[in-house]
Amino acid sequence: MTATESVTRQSPGAASAKTTRKLGAVLLLIALLALALFASLLLGARSVSIGTVIDAIWNFDPTNGDQGVVASRFARTVGAIVVGAALGLAGAGLQGLTRNPLADTGILGLNAGSSMAVVLAIAFLGVSSLGGIMVAAFIGSAGVMALVYLVANVGRDGATPIKLALGGAAMAVGVGAITNAILMISDATVDRFRMWQVGTLSSSGIDIFLGAIPVVAAGALIVLSTARASNAVSMGDDTAIALGFNLNRARLIGSIGVVILAGTATAVAGPIAFVGLMIPHAVRLLVGSDYRWLMPACLIAGPILLLVADTVGRIIAPPSEIQVGVMCAMLGGPIFIIMMRSGMKSVSL
Repeated sequence: MTATESVTRQSPGAASAKTTRKLGAVLLLIALLALALFASLLLGARSVSIGTVIDAIWNFDPTNGDQGVVASRFARTVGAIVVGAALGLAGAGLQGLTRNPLADTGILGLNAGSSMAVVLAIAFLGVSSLGGIMVAAFIGSAGVMALVYLVANVGRDGATPIKLALGGAAMAVGVGAITNAILMISDATVDRFRMWQVGTLSSSGIDIFLGAIPVVAAGALIVLSTARASNAVSMGDDTAIALGFNLNRARLIGSIGVVILAGTATAVAGPIAFVGLMIPHAVRLLVGSDYRWLMPACLIAGPILLLVADTVGRIIAPPSEIQVGVMCAMLGGPIFIIMMRSGMKSVSL
């Protein structure tokens, strides 16, 4: 269903059929999430049985080696759910409020801004705690988002989708150069930054991921509150204003939520690109373009992608593993191309 259809009257039967279809799609995503979650606990360089996973959850025995393996996977499984939900919803929020199908925390430079701020905090302020890194990531994301909007607003047409994408790409290159310059002159910063930079779920403990849940929940509520405004924006700014929406306020509120989501995800797992770009497009094929359905569905689909990417990264070349940030790009690229060929071109934002 398009955003235009969401504000037009429909017969009760047609509306009921579409709602049923969307509910079915959401239930399918929930089932896939459950399968991906169990696969994340079962599979790896050392696979375990379903019975072992159940025993580890309900009757953990620290002397059991197999249960110890399952316990070691709990943290990254929880991390994939938290980070995937944050990035998936952040991408949907950006695409909706900017009316830009290429909007993503990576493409618009938010990940690069977070990385630069974290490097600056580590190198010059000696920051090492999660709280300090999270604050730095927030500041970096917010600063880059503000600069991208300022650059894109130059000219008569304002912040058009193509200008936002180009501005974000240019900003990502600029702040990326600053990040690399700092890393070149500080070996200590390189050592502390290297693993975090590639995007990984293995360097943080479960306490860190659990601590990020309230922050992600707050950001998610903020972004979800902009769903109706995103529907209106999809019909054009003039139409949205005519319908009574204050777009400046909606975009400010949405930007705050996106910064919270992207900053938290980057702080705990590093810059993981492509999730926010691909997930909204994939979900749109299932539930349509109504952001009241699209955004909640992205909260489910994002973790599915990260769980699958992390699990495949663990089993593809044992005993070594490929980090989730790399696997997301390797898995996401071909899938995104397939979606483009199978109908994503017809999607209108």
